Amino acid sequence: MRRHFLVAILLLPTLALADVNPRFAKLRDQAEPLGGLAAFLDSYIGECSGFFVSPTCRSEAEAFRKRYEGKKLYMIIREEAAAMLAPGPYQPKAGNYTIQVTPSFPGGAYNLTGGIPTQADAQGQPVLSLIQIEGTTPPGWNAQEFLRLFSERHLRAQVVFTPKGVWSLEGPDGSKRYGVDAQLDAILLTDGRTGQVFGLWFADGPVRKKGRKK
Repeated sequence: MRRHFLVAILLLPTLALADVNPRFAKLRDQAEPLGGLAAFLDSYIGECSGFFVSPTCRSEAEAFRKRYEGKKLYMIIREEAAAMLAPGPYQPKAGNYTIQVTPSFPGGAYNLTGGIPTQADAQGQPVLSLIQIEGTTPPGWNAQEFLRLFSERHLRAQVVFTPKGVWSLEGPDGSKRYGVDAQLDAILLTDGRTGQVFGLWFADGPVRKKGRKK
């Protein structure tokens, strides 16, 4: 009880920022906050390898997966870990931009992915189709300021997802990599310093893009 209370306190400042969009807030409030992605993936996958592994490891992993079957979860990918975000096209005159999201969220030795990857890149990372999130920068911004969001790691991601199962993928060196396939329900991108929203995506429909105020 105490642990869940502390997690809730730590999430409060960021959760308040998400309230700028009622649709995202509703999804988030229906989900269980995830304290740490690495610990979740480790328990969910239950690779159970190594000399000192518990004999009950596989049964515990199966029970853990059953516990989260069909359940929505909410996680925060903080700025220093948001390497899955990259700048897309930027239109200086209108301020319209695209943020490319690789739906692969690392947690320790594993990845949570939006979909099941069928191949790995040269580094053994799963290859997945990009999610495109569009938006418009505030008045007075230019391309350099937009690109600085990525080069200086200012963006954080908030994700609502539902785990679906475990996948395995053979890397270029022949080793096997494991991860968790998830239904991504929504992604909110904000500036970690100010809370300003820079991207919003929903699996069940696009977000209407607003232009700059004149």
